[in-house]
Formats: sequence, structure tokens, C-alpha cells
Amino acid sequence: MAVVELKVGMHCDRCIKSIKKAIKTIDDMESYQLEKETNKVTVTGNITPEEVVKALQKIGKTVSYWGEE
Repeated sequence: MAVVELKVGMHCDRCIKSIKKAIKTIDDMESYQLEKETNKVTVTGNITPEEVVKALQKIGKTVSYWGEE
């Protein structure tokens, strides 16, 4: 089980809705959490960070690893 923490721009409800939809398409995703105040996305499951990044980039989001500036 992996926990992937990413920083993703979430500016409005539409952004959040599309992020949730993209995350739900990832195979073997167990759970996810979005923190709008900090732009933090946490995804848990039998996944790789690359899978999550790819799903979010596919919808046009800029993604960086949490803690990376």
C-alpha cells in the first residue's frame, strides 16, 4: 500500500471536481483526500506516484511532489 502526496493547484469547485474524477480513474486507488487550503492531494492504494501524476497532468493540472518547491 502506497501513500502519494502531491501539490496540485485547486482554485475553484470545478477544479476540485475534475481532480476527484481523475483520481477515481486510477486502478487500485483505495482512498484520497483533498486539502484545498494547502493544495495538497493525498492518494492511497496499490499505486505509484507516476500513475497519480499522469492522471492529473492528463486533465491539465500542474503537479509537484509534496515538500518539493
